[in-house]
Amino acid sequence: MVKNGEFFVIKEMKQRGMSITAISKELGRDRKTIRSWLREESPETYQRTLEKPEKLAPFKAYVRKRMEVGCLNAVVILDEIRAAGYTGGITRLRDFMRPLRPLVASKATVRFETPPGRQAQVDWGEFQVDWNGKKKRLYAFVMVLGYSRMMYVEFKEDQRLETLIGCHERAIRYFGGITETCLYDNMKTVVSGTDEQGEVVWNHRFGQFASHHGFLLRRCRPYRARTKGKVENGVGYVRKNF
Repeated sequence: MVKNGEFFVIKEMKQRGMSITAISKELGRDRKTIRSWLREESPETYQRTLEKPEKLAPFKAYVRKRMEVGCLNAVVILDEIRAAGYTGGITRLRDFMRPLRPLVASKATVRFETPPGRQAQVDWGEFQVDWNGKKKRLYAFVMVLGYSRMMYVEFKEDQRLETLIGCHERAIRYFGGITETCLYDNMKTVVSGTDEQGEVVWNHRFGQFASHHGFLLRRCRPYRARTKGKVENGVGYVRKNF
């Protein structure tokens, strides 16, 4: 495609009586190209291809905030931003999160206080370790008591329902009891989905487990994650001292 300035230079050369061959040699252009341009009345307009807006762009600030309070699990964040309208994939999200991971630092958040015995908060943290010369993924189960900030941590190789229940049982023994409620993110082993009214549908088996031990299940709604900051600060503490 000829540039505007070059188009008018060609026209001027021709007006000065230069031949197509001379113009071609002067500009280093093919003679057929020069001849074609001379037949045009004006240079061809450049049509800029407009880039499609990046799907993740509206959610980047939220992702940064979630990472700053210790949530580095891309699967969890993906569920949250999809609930808010994100239509992209997890690869794009992970690519965005990757360079931020070493830069993330804990920031102060509004304290959400609960009375003694009222609430515990539960989350998973994801870690990479060297295991016999290879990288191995481990998951840290973290339960934090809302009032005292007392914390229980256990590393596991998976996040299956059976594993989650076992971690709860050992945490209950460690604390010597359980709070009235436990607050969770959108763990797939805890939250099965939502019904037509938007209410939480709990995993049936985990619900039975909670009922047996006498505590109520609560979900931290997407975009209101600061109410779950204690456990995410706990995950951040574990990560810092891992």
